[in-house]
Amino acid sequence: MAYRPTLMGSRGVIATEHYLSAEAGMRMLHAGGNAFDAAIAAALAEGVLNPHMHTFGGEISALAYLAREKNVFSINGDTVAPKAATIEAFQQRGINLIPFSDVLAAGPCAAPDSFLTILQRFGTFSFAEVVQPALELAEGGFPLHPALRGPAPVYMLSDFSVAGNADHFRKAWPSSAKVYLPGGRLPDVGELLKNPDLARTFRRLIDAEKKGQSQGRAHGLAAARDEFYTGEIAHILVEHAKTRGGFLTLEDFANFHCKIEAPVSCDYRGYQVYKCGPWSQGPVFLQQLALLEGYDLKGMGHNSADYIHTLVEAAKLAFADREQYYGDPDFVDVPMAGLLAKDYAANRRPLIDPRRASLDQRPGNPRTGAAMLQGETIFAAQNWGPGTVYVTVVDKERNMASFTPSGAWIPSSPVVDGVGFPLGTRVQTFYLDPRHPNALVPGKRPRTTLTPTLVLRHGAPCLVFGTPGGDQQDQWTLQFFLNVVEFGMPIQDAIEAPRFSIAHFPSSFYPHNAVPGLLRVENRLSTEVRQELAARGHKLEVKEDWSEGDVLGIRVDLERGVLHGGADPRGEQSKRMPSYAMGW
Repeated sequence: MAYRPTLMGSRGVIATEHYLSAEAGMRMLHAGGNAFDAAIAAALAEGVLNPHMHTFGGEISALAYLAREKNVFSINGDTVAPKAATIEAFQQRGINLIPFSDVLAAGPCAAPDSFLTILQRFGTFSFAEVVQPALELAEGGFPLHPALRGPAPVYMLSDFSVAGNADHFRKAWPSSAKVYLPGGRLPDVGELLKNPDLARTFRRLIDAEKKGQSQGRAHGLAAARDEFYTGEIAHILVEHAKTRGGFLTLEDFANFHCKIEAPVSCDYRGYQVYKCGPWSQGPVFLQQLALLEGYDLKGMGHNSADYIHTLVEAAKLAFADREQYYGDPDFVDVPMAGLLAKDYAANRRPLIDPRRASLDQRPGNPRTGAAMLQGETIFAAQNWGPGTVYVTVVDKERNMASFTPSGAWIPSSPVVDGVGFPLGTRVQTFYLDPRHPNALVPGKRPRTTLTPTLVLRHGAPCLVFGTPGGDQQDQWTLQFFLNVVEFGMPIQDAIEAPRFSIAHFPSSFYPHNAVPGLLRVENRLSTEVRQELAARGHKLEVKEDWSEGDVLGIRVDLERGVLHGGADPRGEQSKRMPSYAMGW
């Protein structure tokens, strides 16, 4: 029995990481906007409400199903390495691992261009309309919630909260303290928190859009984009980076554009599953499905020792390939067809020992189909934090938006005076090893963990879902997906079922650690199952009951014309985010 009810509606459903961002998106639907208008409004509001997870200066990976075209699109809203950010430039500073904080790991802000591009290509509203809820929250204030205020519970791996970073803000980042420690003190839960600089940034873009709208909606959106990337905002951001020793230039900002491209996909038992390309970790979800398709998962029993062991071992193989091959395909030859080939999965499947946990990194060779890579460099480790949000919307036309915004978190970089948000630090995920597929190169996009999912069934809308959680995203969402399609669970039950994750492979984030064999399980899994997993060689770490992930999702019931939405109670239980779903 689910802790929360499944939310249902026929005209639209939205699920987000805060109830006020869900309300922001629902305002757009009530006003006649579509799923993309609503998703952008919600994402913009998230950047105000959950700045420990995402702000306007961050990045986004997104998938869009456009009903009138019956087509799925991937939006690559990842940042790029600045022109001056080379391996040699870091090494000359005595840096061998790109630091996770401040401005050395900053690329040009990707989210603003991405939001405006999505709005122009798929939406119907103006920027002024979709940003209005976020503007109201920044200008008038919003009630500080426990997760943002903090401190985080002791079992969290990172404390991204204001309380957890208050001393650092006071001592080193006074611009952050000005916003989040008004009057120099830690505000209480329920106090109104305002961000007037961010409100002014929004108003600058609204004014630019209005001036450009005389030539049409598209010109207005382009004018707002230019105001951010070539106007006063860009100058403020670049000067901030320059004074702190960063690499960003006005040229980096002016040249930045997101990309709309074809997604990658696979078929799993009649479901067409879509992910972003290998510049994200998205294809690892598909590789796991290809491996698991050869097993009777339902017959093993939900969350049995056999089931968990099989999923974990499949994840190890898929993530080993991620580390070996994934990177920006504009710079790296990623053998995507080979990685997703059914024959390749079949060759790799026998590597899974049903009785013993592997402690090795074992990439294959998708170029030849060989199960194991031989005679070449195998990239291994040299932990994750929950710094991401997820927003999904399905509207009455059955357009589907699956958005994973992230980055420019307030613990990672100081708020920039005059704009109200930090620079992102996604460049930290690059390696300074030129042999690595995710090696730093100017203009290259860093491999990101952001990985929304969109599913069709016989070509019709079926599922959209995602989660915060760094490298764990495509583990937690895989379990949710299998809960729905293999075990027939209602969406809220599928979200709330006990979960697990591994840290077997190199982390995407500084310092790229790996813990071979580590298996994190929620305490709700039975003692018998945990004992059997330990007996098979898994290094068990038993976590709190509601600690693994924060999945949100929407299922489309085409037969009845009803949408089913679910939000994870783990957001509240773990004091990460007050996740919420709404139906209409």
